Amino acid sequence: MIGMIKINKIKENKVINYIISTIRILVFVLLFGFIIVVCLQRFSDNKISFFNFRMFTVISGSMEPKYMIGDVLISKEVSPSTIRVGDTISYLGDKGGFNNKVITHQVVDIEQDEEGSYLFHTKGLANLVQDPVVSETQVYGKVIYKSVILSLVYKIVSTSIGFYLFIIVPLLFIIISEIVMTMVDKEEERRAKLKDNT
Repeated sequence: MIGMIKINKIKENKVINYIISTIRILVFVLLFGFIIVVCLQRFSDNKISFFNFRMFTVISGSMEPKYMIGDVLISKEVSPSTIRVGDTISYLGDKGGFNNKVITHQVVDIEQDEEGSYLFHTKGLANLVQDPVVSETQVYGKVIYKSVILSLVYKIVSTSIGFYLFIIVPLLFIIISEIVMTMVDKEEERRAKLKDNT
């Protein structure tokens, strides 16, 4: 009974109510956004872009020290003619050990074939050998941004403790807060009915 009185006082406090509602909305939006982006990345093999943007996670040290393992990169679909030597591009490999793998490497040379299509010579900064030649049809986009926040979240979520802190705990917060609010509403309804009967 004392607990219900305290919960009612909290519920009647507009500032606390506003803070709790804001936190719940932020947690939900962030979780939903993170899940959507991860699902697009994982289940479509990055074949689907989100408003011409794609998110890639660095899984090897081939671009160190510019990009470290676990860094989250945002690439944008661009016209092949706008790509320059020194740009970092993400592409789908189609030869040898690169076959069906998404590679993010730096452009070291550009040429055009007889039909005018662009061919890109790329290489990882830490690699000694260039990649197989990349045609413009293989290119997903040019890396335009490294997200420090998403990189940090990815590195934390990759650990079991981080997974619980960033996924399980926020989900539990949403579920428990919904249960508590439902209980408070039912208690208020019960009290209102008792008042009406007396």
